[in-house]
Amino acid sequence: MIYLSLALIVILVILYRRYFPVRGLKSYQLEELELSKLKILDVRDYNESYKNPIEGSLNIPLSYLKRNVDEIPDKDLHLIVTSLLEKNVAARVLKQKGYRVAGYSFVGDQSKESHLEIKVNY
Repeated sequence: MIYLSLALIVILVILYRRYFPVRGLKSYQLEELELSKLKILDVRDYNESYKNPIEGSLNIPLSYLKRNVDEIPDKDLHLIVTSLLEKNVAARVLKQKGYRVAGYSFVGDQSKESHLEIKVNY
């Protein structure tokens, strides 16, 4: 019974870190940003960021973020993401390392994640 409880707690912690929204992050359009005060951090995969590059951004994919955190300047950060999962994981990693994440922007096809559709069959 103890092992089952511990396994359930571990699973809940993993799900929380990946899928539960990070508090205090707001979504902005790229045109609304004051680039002099922020550093744009693109956490999309290299394949996606190569197709649609953001001028002036620092591209460190999410999978390389922990290894290359020393390359990130000490400024407020604005994340460029393609999914809610990328936003949540990147924001938590950066906040854990002491960075301030000011906001995020979706780039690419976010139509499948921008809203949840619930269907009820009677």
